[in-house]
Amino acid sequence: MGEMNTSAISANELVLIMASVATIGVIGGWVAQKLKLPDVVIYLILGVAFGPTFLNLVNMEAFPTANEIILTFGSAFILYEGGREVKLKILNEVKVSVGLLASLGVFITAGIVGLTAHYVFNLSIGPSFLLGATIASTDPAALIPVFKTVPIKNKLKQTVISESAFNDAFGAILFTSILTGLTMTQRVGILATSLELVFMILIGLLVGIGVALIAVGISSDKKYGIFHGYAPIISITVVVFAYEISERFGGSGYMAVFIAGLVYGNKKRFGLWVPDEDYISGVHFRENLATIARMSIFIVLGTHLNLNSLVEYGIGAIIVVLVLMFIARPIVVLICTTFDKKANWSKNEKLFMMWVRETGVIPAALSGIIVSTKVEGYEIISSVVFMTIIITLLVQASTTNIVAKKLDVLEK
Repeated sequence: MGEMNTSAISANELVLIMASVATIGVIGGWVAQKLKLPDVVIYLILGVAFGPTFLNLVNMEAFPTANEIILTFGSAFILYEGGREVKLKILNEVKVSVGLLASLGVFITAGIVGLTAHYVFNLSIGPSFLLGATIASTDPAALIPVFKTVPIKNKLKQTVISESAFNDAFGAILFTSILTGLTMTQRVGILATSLELVFMILIGLLVGIGVALIAVGISSDKKYGIFHGYAPIISITVVVFAYEISERFGGSGYMAVFIAGLVYGNKKRFGLWVPDEDYISGVHFRENLATIARMSIFIVLGTHLNLNSLVEYGIGAIIVVLVLMFIARPIVVLICTTFDKKANWSKNEKLFMMWVRETGVIPAALSGIIVSTKVEGYEIISSVVFMTIIITLLVQASTTNIVAKKLDVLEK
């Protein structure tokens, strides 16, 4: 009986925590609109305020299961939505640039940031590169709302959005590989790690395509699309099944959900379509779910932040962020666009790509996982990720329109 009462109390507290996070998120969204600031910045600040550091009204460390659900499912769903935004027709024109930016670019960024963190914080090389992998990817969830208000040239816009969606997946895979290597007691060689990385990508690719084709088929307007009325709900099952099946076969769950979103978002190329009424209801449903995922991830990250660590490592964190913005990103863009002669990028377009690389949802979720596992240097990593999100969103996202006008990359 005592055990039942304890379980009931824990369940009630868990429900209360989830409702509190949602309420804080709604308030944060409203405040962000009034102040004309990126909403995720407000979510982070409110997470710190309501977390253990100050008011201690939301303590996610007491509920590791809820914490893991928010971070894992939330990041997976955001990646799925990022995949749906990528248009294969336009992607085909800039595939070399996008492919290099999203893969080689992630490794270059992780390497430069990792070495910087190693020397700035005197951190071991493994956790340093884990930090680099955590903030190596950009954020489609931050970029897409900006591009809805700033009319960037379509080819350039699709390139930046596609890169952010693809490099989130690559960044998550690289992160998983490094974290697994750090937490394993037996050391694994570079060749074995590289082969495992390729295997994770291939399995994720195959599972994502398979799950998405089945799901879009049964929810389409074809005669076998008998579940088209449940298309919004099927979106959730696609994310869960793609992630879990891939993980159980040793693949990357993040790659699987991204590829599933890519297939779903380009279903017409496979001769499939969802009836208009179901499609519209699905868009509204996914937008709301993505909003909940974003606010929950950033609030949870804020509750994890140790203010003393932020004060202690703040100067070093700012140095790492500046290196990321003004050294790593320009090098990545210069290298990765040089090989794409077909795209014929202008100097101003390259400069715009160098500036637009906001950090957001996926790094926030990965940082939460690091804090949960308590790997070496987790307080440093958490502080740097927090600072990276704040600085890149406040400085870069808020100046996108100004920079685009100066560089003349707006649609005429």
